[in-house]
Amino acid sequence: MPSSSFLALLGFIGAASAQNYWFSFGDSYTQTGFVTNDTLPTSGNPLGNPVYPGYTATGGANWLDFDTTTYNNSLVLTYNYAYGGATIDSSLVAPFEPTVLSVTDQVNQFLDTAASKPAETPWTSENSLFSIWIGVNDLGNSYYLSDNRTSFDTTLLNAEFALVQKLVSSPLLRPLKRNNVGARNFLFLNVPPTDRSPLMLSQDAQAQAMLKANILDFNAQLIEFTNDFKASNAGVTTFLWDANAAFTTILDDPTAYGFIDAVSYGTDTGYFWM
Repeated sequence: MPSSSFLALLGFIGAASAQNYWFSFGDSYTQTGFVTNDTLPTSGNPLGNPVYPGYTATGGANWLDFDTTTYNNSLVLTYNYAYGGATIDSSLVAPFEPTVLSVTDQVNQFLDTAASKPAETPWTSENSLFSIWIGVNDLGNSYYLSDNRTSFDTTLLNAEFALVQKLVSSPLLRPLKRNNVGARNFLFLNVPPTDRSPLMLSQDAQAQAMLKANILDFNAQLIEFTNDFKASNAGVTTFLWDANAAFTTILDDPTAYGFIDAVSYGTDTGYFWM
């Protein structure tokens, strides 16, 4: 169930106009399998391709599906560039397969297609939201590789926010709007407590503690980067949803939310981990 603050955010994107646009980037927590050269979102099919709910990590509707079709105050057309297994930049943290599209690749896809506001996607700065939920694979694939995690987390977030800046204005956009892509409304989601996942619970206590500390550091820096980004870009609005806190609340009392427990996993709706 979305939190009241998240519903307020969705009310925000519904306030601009009768038709709003959502451009999302991320990993398997967000993916639906959207590709840019197939059916685009329309009023009768707000996520475009593939057929709803798409190819999600859980096999059913995910948060982006629900928020596009149910938990909003207007028609939201969602262009979901998220790709399962993604990291921020493959040159910094390699994904599980070289074919995985990083957030760097996803943003470039957007810049090559919808960024120029073509006739079939006439979004504006006022009626669009840009979201990024990333970091799970960046940390999960690297938390044990470096002693100086704070420095590496800074490197990761520098790379992420360089991409975010391109969504505001990018020299890559051709040909007429080269200096102003136009993104102004941004939603960032932090890294959930994957140190409590069944995969990590099968590791030793030291590994779990290392990942937890890495997540806490990354999330703390994400707040700082978000604030600095907003301060450096006039007219930008930012939202940061605390996915870590939401997951923690449920994992601390799973049966109260209809789950079997906090440690099992499976394909049934009774499992928190899928």
